[in-house]
Amino acid sequence: MSVLSFDQTDREMSVRALSDQCFDLLVIGGGITGTGVARDAAMRGLSVALIEAQDLASGTSSRSSKMIHGGLRYLVAGDVAVVKESASERATLHRIAPHLAQKTPYVIPTGSVRSKLILRAALWAYERLGGVERADYHEVWSKDELAEKEPLIERSRLNGAVVYPEFLTDDSRLTVATARSAIDHGATVATYLKATNIRKDKTFSIDAASTLPGETRELTISARSVVNAAGPWVDQVCDLEQAQPPRLALSRGVHLVFDHADLPVRHTVVMRTPDSRRIFAVPLGEYTYIGTTDDYHPEYEYWPPVTDEDVSYLLATTQEAMPEATLSPDRIVSVWSGIRPLVGDGSGRDSKELSRKDEVWTSSSGLLSVGGGKLSAYRAMAERIVDTVIENHGFTAKPCTTADAPLPGGDVEVLASDLTGVGDIQAERLARLYGAEAPNLVGDTGERALLKAEVHQAVRREGALRLEDYWARRSSRAWFDQGAGLPVLHEAAAAMAELLDWDDSRRAMEVENCRDIDRASRAGFSSAVPGQGVDDDCLAAG
Repeated sequence: MSVLSFDQTDREMSVRALSDQCFDLLVIGGGITGTGVARDAAMRGLSVALIEAQDLASGTSSRSSKMIHGGLRYLVAGDVAVVKESASERATLHRIAPHLAQKTPYVIPTGSVRSKLILRAALWAYERLGGVERADYHEVWSKDELAEKEPLIERSRLNGAVVYPEFLTDDSRLTVATARSAIDHGATVATYLKATNIRKDKTFSIDAASTLPGETRELTISARSVVNAAGPWVDQVCDLEQAQPPRLALSRGVHLVFDHADLPVRHTVVMRTPDSRRIFAVPLGEYTYIGTTDDYHPEYEYWPPVTDEDVSYLLATTQEAMPEATLSPDRIVSVWSGIRPLVGDGSGRDSKELSRKDEVWTSSSGLLSVGGGKLSAYRAMAERIVDTVIENHGFTAKPCTTADAPLPGGDVEVLASDLTGVGDIQAERLARLYGAEAPNLVGDTGERALLKAEVHQAVRREGALRLEDYWARRSSRAWFDQGAGLPVLHEAAAAMAELLDWDDSRRAMEVENCRDIDRASRAGFSSAVPGQGVDDDCLAAG
């Protein structure tokens, strides 16, 4: 076990440890792929370091559809192996982190007997190939049952629906939990450290520089092997060693969040778009989100903007499927937009047609890079990557055990009803985000006391160094909170300032950074901005 922790009140300790030895493995990239590789390798007994240019999950791994798919879509393509892996990995995640794999029924409306039969046949095959438990087999709703159970759906051209379970996750917290587990098993993890150069002699030497505001730091890390898991920035990391043609084809996905009262679906509803894609309306607590788009996006951006075209595309399909919903751009609570690091095939095909499979390639020096991949299968992908590293370098290692060891918060399933002293909605949120660690946050009652407890958890146990880290990736308040979480920024910044020794100027900068992110995310479409007109002095009171 590691003597290190993820307590950022002593960042110096983990950063200094990066220069203390030559690691068996350095991972570049702190998304779900990178943290999954670090956890797997550390649990097998390798000495492991991980650096991330920004925060954990600051790229693709916080901007997914937050779904753990069982692999049904791959059955259509005849990819039986992927179906089996996806279904197996879904069950594994539910076992090692039940709070981060919450079951949600998927409702697929059907318009004809033929379409219903085809869908049922596909699900029948999927359930048997994937080893799905009988309790999770699909069911069929008649038109009357659809009217009773999901009354918002327009039914004039439907004959019912087919329903089967999938799982929702919090992608950011899954990534953070995976990193924490890596640290618990000996890994050194440091965020806000960007790789700036890669050299190879007998071992790798990786130069890195701090990207944390106000911190000037450069260091060199030595490692016997390096995995480049930088997501959309994989090609840029490859170029640090030697310039080469890009391997990735980047795609942008957009999601919109509404108050649940405006889109009161009871289950996840699948809708078909005019271009024959499928989008989802997903209920989550007091909110419902819809997504996603899939468009070529050539820019490397942490916060790609959402456009009028994105909003119109999602709203038009949703409004047609559920015309009584109260949907318009000015009703949007929050938005998120992220970049998918798909592997290009040189065909120039639309991003919608590109495979989501992971692909690994190795440079002449031995730098191993990974592109593509699915959130649902991150653990199995990491296992394969570490197998390759061990084989390539002749490391002595223990067997992989990541499918059996619980992630932090996943050792005991905690229900909202187990939490006292908070309201039902807040209890549901805490159980979903923190799992077995939720009771530790429920001490003194009151929203402000809870907010402070969450911030302390984020900084002292979950690696948060900036207000953005807590707001967007530890608490999900940026997406699922009143006013996109902007009203709590000053209070949260004050709590972080106590721990990280920020002065008033730094506090103000951190708050403004979050506001800038929210504004930039909305800059491409017409909408009222949550928090606009709210008095900052009022927000900062107390």
